Amino acid sequence: MTEQHPLESAGTAGESAPDDTAPSDYLARHGASLDKLEGRVMVRFSDEIQLGPYRIPYALIPGDGVLAKTSKWRNLGPEKQLQLVRERVGAESAEAMRRSVAAFAGDLISRAEDHGVDPAPLLAALANAESVLPAPQVFDRVSDRLAHAVERAQDAANAARTKQSINLAEYPDSFELARRLPRRFIALLGPTNSGKTHEAMEALAAAPSGLYLAPLRLLALENYERLAAVEKDGEPLRVSLVTGEERRLMEGATHVASTVEMMDPGRRVSVAVIDEIQMLGDRERGSAWTAAVCGAPADVVYLVGAPEARRAVEALARRLGCPLELRVLSRKAPLTMEPSPVRKLRNLRRGDAVIAFSRRDVLMWRDLITESGHSVATVYGNLSPEVRRAQAARFRDRSADIVVGTDAIAMGLNLPIERVVLTTSVKYNGVEEEELSPALAKQIAGRAGRFGVHEEGFVAGYDDQTHHVLRSLLREKVPPVPSQGFPVAPTMAHLNRISSVTGEQSLARLLKRFEHNIDTPDGFFIPRITEDQAERALWLDTLPLTLEEKFTLSLVPISSRIPVLQAGWEKWARAVARKHPSRLDQVSVPPYRQTLQDVEDSCKLYSAYAWLGYRMPEFFPDGEQAQHLAREASEHIDSILRSQNAATRKRGGRRAA
Repeated sequence: MTEQHPLESAGTAGESAPDDTAPSDYLARHGASLDKLEGRVMVRFSDEIQLGPYRIPYALIPGDGVLAKTSKWRNLGPEKQLQLVRERVGAESAEAMRRSVAAFAGDLISRAEDHGVDPAPLLAALANAESVLPAPQVFDRVSDRLAHAVERAQDAANAARTKQSINLAEYPDSFELARRLPRRFIALLGPTNSGKTHEAMEALAAAPSGLYLAPLRLLALENYERLAAVEKDGEPLRVSLVTGEERRLMEGATHVASTVEMMDPGRRVSVAVIDEIQMLGDRERGSAWTAAVCGAPADVVYLVGAPEARRAVEALARRLGCPLELRVLSRKAPLTMEPSPVRKLRNLRRGDAVIAFSRRDVLMWRDLITESGHSVATVYGNLSPEVRRAQAARFRDRSADIVVGTDAIAMGLNLPIERVVLTTSVKYNGVEEEELSPALAKQIAGRAGRFGVHEEGFVAGYDDQTHHVLRSLLREKVPPVPSQGFPVAPTMAHLNRISSVTGEQSLARLLKRFEHNIDTPDGFFIPRITEDQAERALWLDTLPLTLEEKFTLSLVPISSRIPVLQAGWEKWARAVARKHPSRLDQVSVPPYRQTLQDVEDSCKLYSAYAWLGYRMPEFFPDGEQAQHLAREASEHIDSILRSQNAATRKRGGRRAA
């Protein structure tokens, strides 16, 4: 604390004025004046004090300094005006004002200097002769300004400490095992149906140990089963499955199929395959691919994806000091744009994939197509991987003539599609509808003409406008994934490091520190947090949770846009705050009374609970039961979809008859 300086008065109070003195003369003798502002007449003391090196002028209205409204003051007359002034102002009141200014200024100077804030600009507000606030309110406002200045100074200091604590240029060094290994990269880049994933998976299966990193649970599951079906020396390959919501761990497993976020950087393997490497450029999830490329602990790392990832892959290989072998593959079967749009339901044919971009539209098109006489399989993002696989199997074994789905078809499902038909060229991006990107249009269209099943693939729009736009999009060149600015998500280690130097425990504030204050010297790696995590952090900070609990809960893979799912997440977070375990109650509504949406939501909740069960088992002890219920819900969803298809087809048949 700064030592308070003794008060040195820059003036002395005058003597009492004679009875016939005018109010202005009387006030002047006491260092005061009359002000007429905002329809009121008031007394203002003007003087200055000296506290050590600080010369502090002031022009302040005492707490009882408002004498009257202007109109009333005029009507009082000179004698009553003087009488009122004498009641309010005298040597004692002038001295009281000086002492209150000295006490306030001394305290403010001490607090300001303790925090490295210059008090002079703050104290200058005491001399504002235009202010109509009484002195106590002026003091409060100046104190508030000091608090804000201190907060800004602390924030600047914490920002500087944060920058010193984390240098993102050193991010690859955080993966100790990968950094020590003599890794080399093999990039297999090509369009859909170029055989790149098949080539990488063949190399993975032949390796003595391996790791497959998938963008989706569905792909992790499919390639887990693909690897498990491989035999070596007469024995099936020993494979484990690891996703956020599920673990199938085999003792002595040599291979692991995993979602990319679940990569284990501490388990060395011979070969790793990172699928859909162009996801490096994805705003929401790109950080998982950055971590995978930097940290995959394998002697050989296959980077599999679209051609537009080439520059990004080359830049990362140079930065990490890993030799890169680049193979650019071509599509194995030609893809042809139909000469005209489909236009009518009767022009759809067996082997078509009809693409819409919302659950509602998928179900609408499913019903329309089913009523026209075709059997239909249904695939959209809200379905669990198990249901998507079951529906895809119906199309694959010809139980369904046509598959209707969202762009979920574009990633993770190998289907014998002969023609892709888009019902629209726009997609809702979470804020507004926007035209499909050339990259997404090509990825969806590329699913047509499965190699080994069809000699050629075809693509069309359903209506004239969609057909025209689709033709243009397929001709456009896809912009490359940027070769710098690779996103990095915060880890618990990052947040603990920032907290240790700033003393902050607010998750929202620490995430902002990570995003805005850490050192990114060359911009090659950049910090990135998702909007969902930032919004959740603000709410979680209102609960009595540890930083680690808040961080874990902020990452639960559940949609905050669906009220029942958001309500479930909030309920779980409050239970953790109370240190109460959340148990899985039996489903209160019999399955046969639930709508399709109800069962889908239940399946999502069970999966989210299972995810938490692996990370916070003391609060979510029923993880295995959650997995079981999620599988049951998936089977029920598939059953509902089949029943709805059959009922709709029956109605269509009756109409046709």
